[in-house]
Amino acid sequence: MARGPDGKGGGAGFSLADQLFNAETLGQLAGEFAAGVPGFDAERYLAEVLPKLPDLELMARMEAMADGLEAQLAPDFPTMAEQVQAAMPAPLDPTRRDDDFGQFIHAMPGILAVRHGLEAHRDRALDLLYEATQRFSMEFYIRPFLNHWPRETLDRLSHWAGDDNYHVRRLVSEGTRPKLPWAKAITLDPLVPLTLLDRLHADETRFVTRSVSNHLNDISKIAPDAVLERLETWQRHGRQGAKEMKWMTRHALRSLIKQGHPGALAALGYRGDAPVNVTLTLAEPEIARGDPLRFDLQLTAGERVPVLVDYILWFRKADGALKPKVFKLKQTEVTPRAPVTLSKTHKLKWDATTFRLYPGLQRLGVQVNGRVIVEAEFTLLDG
Repeated sequence: MARGPDGKGGGAGFSLADQLFNAETLGQLAGEFAAGVPGFDAERYLAEVLPKLPDLELMARMEAMADGLEAQLAPDFPTMAEQVQAAMPAPLDPTRRDDDFGQFIHAMPGILAVRHGLEAHRDRALDLLYEATQRFSMEFYIRPFLNHWPRETLDRLSHWAGDDNYHVRRLVSEGTRPKLPWAKAITLDPLVPLTLLDRLHADETRFVTRSVSNHLNDISKIAPDAVLERLETWQRHGRQGAKEMKWMTRHALRSLIKQGHPGALAALGYRGDAPVNVTLTLAEPEIARGDPLRFDLQLTAGERVPVLVDYILWFRKADGALKPKVFKLKQTEVTPRAPVTLSKTHKLKWDATTFRLYPGLQRLGVQVNGRVIVEAEFTLLDG
């Protein structure tokens, strides 16, 4: 489950902030600095920082943790950077290929690099981010440098795109994403990093290619034609394996596919004008609070047709307007002799933290290859 920067989410009483930052993890961080920095007092650090955490959300906790480190480090950044680097743990396992994010406590070098190195010590700060991202991604902390020193930071990123460490290569893509979740905006032209992605798309690690695909998905919301053109070029050059390139293409185009973008659908082999008929049957036209929406579909076609089937729910908002939300259903193939029958039970969450349902008439639509073919109305009853 995605969680916002407040660290909330999951079941009742769950706190991501408490899971990430507590006596045990801060004790680990303090121990690393005590081992690497002469004179660093781990007990003092814990006594100063731990009592502050319960009243703070995730991002604020990270700032408070950096404050506590700062109080015991040298005031000049070059010396501070040496101390921070000396306290770093061993790099993440370079033999892994995915899902190795490291620990949030190791974001501290990024916070301190931005605080003390951005203005007057750019190169030393970037050196620190280079080392730190091999322990925990510096994607948030490279962005202030892109805004303040765009040319110089892009030069550095261009060099890092060929680095032996895949965490460094991933930072090049992830840190320049135009819509990176949780992160501050960057003023960089969103098409400029495409030249970096040209070098990274053929990477051998899924950790990197997933970032490249997510990056393209971000750009697709701004310049879809540029994304489609890039993917076509990469496929033509054949530097990435066919299976991984296919996965990347689908992942990069997921937002455009939900929108029914013709070019994106064509890139994945789906005809927008596919000759498919759909029969939609609602289990109940009226749905009481707490009950799910149930419906059945039958797809028929006079020829063999690959299909990407989605369903759209137009939910009523507080002002009475209907707002659509697209949900994935099935990727399959319909043939004259083999109609496709699908059933779906959609749980209706009335009071979700990010989305609230309102009683009244709603609408369901079935979308095949980006085209809405059939619709039906149903009513939500509050009670």
